[in-house]
Amino acid sequence: MKNMEQNKDLIILGIESSCDETAIAITINGELKANVISSQIEVHQKYGGVMPEIASRLHLENIAVVLDEALKKSGIKMEQVSAIAFTRGPGLIGALHVGLQAAKTLALIYDKPLIPVHHLAGHIYANEFIEPLIFPCLAVVVSGGNTELVYMKEHLSFEIIGETIDDAIGESYDKVARVLGLPYPGGVAIDKLAKEGEHTYQLPEPLKDNSLNVSYSGLKTAVINLVNKEKMLGHEINVPNMAKSFQDVAIKEIMDRVIRASKMYDIKEIVLAGGVSANSYLRSEIVKEFENTPIKVVIPPLWATTDNAAMICKVGEYLYKKGLFTDLSIGVDPSWKIEDYDKF
Repeated sequence: MKNMEQNKDLIILGIESSCDETAIAITINGELKANVISSQIEVHQKYGGVMPEIASRLHLENIAVVLDEALKKSGIKMEQVSAIAFTRGPGLIGALHVGLQAAKTLALIYDKPLIPVHHLAGHIYANEFIEPLIFPCLAVVVSGGNTELVYMKEHLSFEIIGETIDDAIGESYDKVARVLGLPYPGGVAIDKLAKEGEHTYQLPEPLKDNSLNVSYSGLKTAVINLVNKEKMLGHEINVPNMAKSFQDVAIKEIMDRVIRASKMYDIKEIVLAGGVSANSYLRSEIVKEFENTPIKVVIPPLWATTDNAAMICKVGEYLYKKGLFTDLSIGVDPSWKIEDYDKF
């Protein structure tokens, strides 16, 4: 496209709409100039989780407003933008489509190249707003919909070496919180209450094998069954103690695999990524485990743990430099694997 070489500065406009955050960010030569997010969390709290149809409708209502604010905050005009990066997947199909159509419309009107970005790659690269990644690197991706250990030999090289065989860790937090009568999102409430409780409830270790995979379905079900049983017996659940007991086992499941991976692979750095990387217990445990080792641990800033478009811009910069663009025929992929980020 004719505008690809028009600007001396590399200006990326990023769009994120994979779940319940409508976000647009703008970077200039890697420096974040605007990062606007319209959150739907208050709307979905009444349902105890994200309602896909409502999320899509709210994205439609919010995206033009978010775009206008991002352009104003950055002082950039669309004509100056080098490329438009957008989240292609994974995520909710309807929500993803809103971001895709916005990106396509802007690309068509202003004749700008399109860059498809993998949502989880975005979470990993959000750490670069602190400092550059060091390779080989292990990314611990933990969120409401994903739990993966990703080995990176170099930039944009993603190898999944371990993943959940059923539920994601964030999903299990939300469902346990719901049965305990705690608000959505469950991770925040459980993490807070766990600090007040003691590990008094005996819960099963989810997956006992030598792989790098994790499992959370059995742990979630064990908590739900135990809570229901205690209620039937007329016993009151000590919620802080249950939160502590659950969180200890859930985080240990991750930590065991991270420690195992660090011994199996040549790793210079470990980075946390995704919504559950905001969990204070996970943060403290991973720092404590590797503080006296040659392996460096990088923790993302809290603002980067939730869905945002700054992380989409960051990956978009690397993809732009590699010339990985797409055309207007591209569609979303709700199940897009991070290992296939360049296959579109």
